[in-house]
Amino acid sequence: MSKRVVIIGGGIIGLATARYCRSAGHEVTVIDRDLPNRDSCSFGNAGMIVPSHFVPLAAPGMITMGLKWLANPESPFSIRPRLSLDLASWLWQFKSASTDEHVRRSSPLLRDLHLASRAEYERLQSELPSGFDFHPNGLLMLCKTESGLKEEIETAAEANRLGVTAEVLTADEAARLDPSIAMDIRGAVFFPNDCHLSPNRLMAVLERRLVDDGVEFRWQCEWRGFQNTGSKITTVNTSTGDLAADEVIVCGGVWSPTISKALGIRLPIQAGKGYSMTLEQPRQLPSICSILTEARVAVTPMDGSLRFGGTMEIAGIDQTVSHSRVRGILKSIPQYFPEFQADDFADCEPWVGLRPCSPDGLPYLGRTRAWDNVVISSGHAMMGISLAMVSGKLVAEMVDRKPASIDSVELLSPDRYSGRSKVKR
Repeated sequence: MSKRVVIIGGGIIGLATARYCRSAGHEVTVIDRDLPNRDSCSFGNAGMIVPSHFVPLAAPGMITMGLKWLANPESPFSIRPRLSLDLASWLWQFKSASTDEHVRRSSPLLRDLHLASRAEYERLQSELPSGFDFHPNGLLMLCKTESGLKEEIETAAEANRLGVTAEVLTADEAARLDPSIAMDIRGAVFFPNDCHLSPNRLMAVLERRLVDDGVEFRWQCEWRGFQNTGSKITTVNTSTGDLAADEVIVCGGVWSPTISKALGIRLPIQAGKGYSMTLEQPRQLPSICSILTEARVAVTPMDGSLRFGGTMEIAGIDQTVSHSRVRGILKSIPQYFPEFQADDFADCEPWVGLRPCSPDGLPYLGRTRAWDNVVISSGHAMMGISLAMVSGKLVAEMVDRKPASIDSVELLSPDRYSGRSKVKR
């Protein structure tokens, strides 16, 4: 039976959700607070689909590494001190989740999610004739130091144990794999099942297809509240009018906690600010995307251009540019790719995006026990592009009350942090 589905948020998670809900025969409306030509974190990211990233952000050693980086204004990680109970609670929850047991439980689920999403992207590529610059040719983890290589070799061993193919390469072997760019590295790990794409093209062609398929978009449309009958939301109140709803899907990114609070749901999320710079005419253009391991910088070829992105800056809802963080990214590039120079980026404007980060490094994806017809899909952090398609597919299964096609999705419950507070009905 067709349902009226209202999706709050027009980023890649919202668009992917709209795709699968519409394919299931539902009437779909997407609302978004921005203009159609928005520049949210779905656009300027590294555009990677990464089964290699099966270790959650909350993992042993992350606290120590973060503390080491805090004193360096150019480091890949920072936390801006501020008086915030939400931040203090999030940091405590992050520390509590950074255990071997959490990694052991979460890694198979993240593997399955990424691999399923990769398969959905391959299917989407065949459905959209103009494509989105999709390249299923792997990812190189480039290591500058012996210690960095040792750490990646350990990750590669765990990846192979989980069934995610990983190959350890010498510097010469990495150079032969991608001879189009000069590298100065100690060695590398190659993940052949990873992929990359152009986020801008993906968003444009997917949105255009959704419009053609009858999905309604309301831009500059701000969520204002909800009306309910008993345990069911019946209306979404917006700045452009009320929308009747049989199902409500919250895909609001870093704004999801505010929306969820109105539903009586506690959803711990901190905004993780990231930066990227894109060279339109790079000196060299690799054919394989890569990560500069020690620098935590992602490198992706896109439509003849080359994008460099990185940092995780916990600074609240703030999109101002930290030039020291940008310098940190730019300084690292010639260390791995010696043909590049700092002045190559003189005319590059840094892009800023806010990633929605949960304290345990897993997205919130599922129904909430607070309401009969509300699904949350948020908190994907740096994995929004990678996990978008499987997230959309899982939400559509929930809307249709079907069994989940992925095991252990209960680990993603939006109620896992005490979930629910009292709400008036």
